[in-house]
Amino acid sequence: MRCVVFGATGYIGGRLIPELIETGHEVRAVARDPRKLADVPWHDRAEIVTGDVTDTNSVAAAMHDQEVVFYLVHSLHRSDFVEVDRAAAHVVAGQAAAAGIARIVYLGGITPDNEKLSPHLASRRDVGDILLRSGVPTLVLRAAIIIGSGSASFEMLRYLTERLPAMVTPRWVHNRVQPIAVRDVLHYLTRAAELTGDPELNGAFDIGGPDVLTYQEMMRRYAVVAGLPRRLILPVPVLTPWLSAQWVNLVTPVPRSIAIPLIESLVHEVVCRDHDIARHIPDPDGGLAHYETAVELALTRIRNADVPTRWSDASAPSDPLPTDPEWSGGSVYIDRRERHTTAVPATLWEVIESIGGEHGWYSFPLAWSVRGWIDRLAGGAGLRRGRRDPRRLHTGEALDWWRVEHLERPHLLRLRAEMRLPGRAWLELSVIPDEHGATYVQRAIFEPHGLSGHLYWKSVAPFHSVVFGGMARNITGTAERQAVGS
Repeated sequence: MRCVVFGATGYIGGRLIPELIETGHEVRAVARDPRKLADVPWHDRAEIVTGDVTDTNSVAAAMHDQEVVFYLVHSLHRSDFVEVDRAAAHVVAGQAAAAGIARIVYLGGITPDNEKLSPHLASRRDVGDILLRSGVPTLVLRAAIIIGSGSASFEMLRYLTERLPAMVTPRWVHNRVQPIAVRDVLHYLTRAAELTGDPELNGAFDIGGPDVLTYQEMMRRYAVVAGLPRRLILPVPVLTPWLSAQWVNLVTPVPRSIAIPLIESLVHEVVCRDHDIARHIPDPDGGLAHYETAVELALTRIRNADVPTRWSDASAPSDPLPTDPEWSGGSVYIDRRERHTTAVPATLWEVIESIGGEHGWYSFPLAWSVRGWIDRLAGGAGLRRGRRDPRRLHTGEALDWWRVEHLERPHLLRLRAEMRLPGRAWLELSVIPDEHGATYVQRAIFEPHGLSGHLYWKSVAPFHSVVFGGMARNITGTAERQAVGS
């Protein structure tokens, strides 16, 4: 089948596309910024196009000559995600009908009946309803918590359990949940592409694993699989979803903006009403994965640094660097450091590309840690997002509180700051080969917003020689030591 995937840079979309390709489908991947897909393993096996689900013309162009639409977009990182998702669903539904699409496949969330839903779950339900009314045969798959390396729900569960041997929790930890392994979600999505021969099939189906657990049971079973001591969990009635989100923001890599809607959804019990999906898509060979199996698979991927996508990979498109031609002018502060090294360019680049995460930032660790905690308290990304792979980066992925904006291997790495700042910031690390080794060039770029931005830069400028100067010295020094060691 000819399949077009909206949400190709997202957590599920980035994993579904290679599955579709391996099954023999032709895939068109749609992304607002195709550069984020420049170095994915399946880049040369799929057609990658530019598109925005809120733009009618780009959606129409992406659907041209296609048979199956996979709609995997959710704007949870935006405060106005409810309105944006509803508008985008109307665009996709209308253009799918106009293009003669044979089937729409949408991944939503399980929604309990006769309850006032959280904005997150209500938005998922509304999007599914809009697509079901499109006139195009639509399959809405509704899942609860997806257990897989890199999913926001799993990362929240993992960090809470690993970092807190004892915790005071809200009452919703006693609510029942039916988690599902990400591999089983991909099974249902992939097989859904084969249902175009049943034009009468237009409906929503719950999908879940074989276990129904409370969130408390999920944390305790996670501890067993991870080899941790038994966790002490004390539920109390005073922790509202908003207060719980502040706690999650501090303890886990999931920022407050995403934690709030996720936790608001946990106030509901999300359990499959039935297993009717099996009438159309059989269970995978060997059956659906039990919770402990899903956790073990996820932890194995994390230990092996084999996490193909993460929740943090999806973000709004980056603003232009102030030196880009389209930038309109204004004040820009630049801290530039240049240092020659006897290390060969390839070795220097290896050090640059492995920056962040477990390797740190090569200067004044306490300052970076304190700044990360300040950012977390303000609801920002902090340093806890880490990185997917300890050695190799990908355009568009999260790297601690940065986003990989541009990667020109083995010459240039540009990072865009996603910390809370009164302005916009970038960090550029580059390698210039020469006859006697290489020159390392480092630029910290800051575009202030208003007086507070200018005051911020001037207040931190006295520390730049320690932070940025130390970074340049230590990166080149590390490269030279690695060259001698090899």
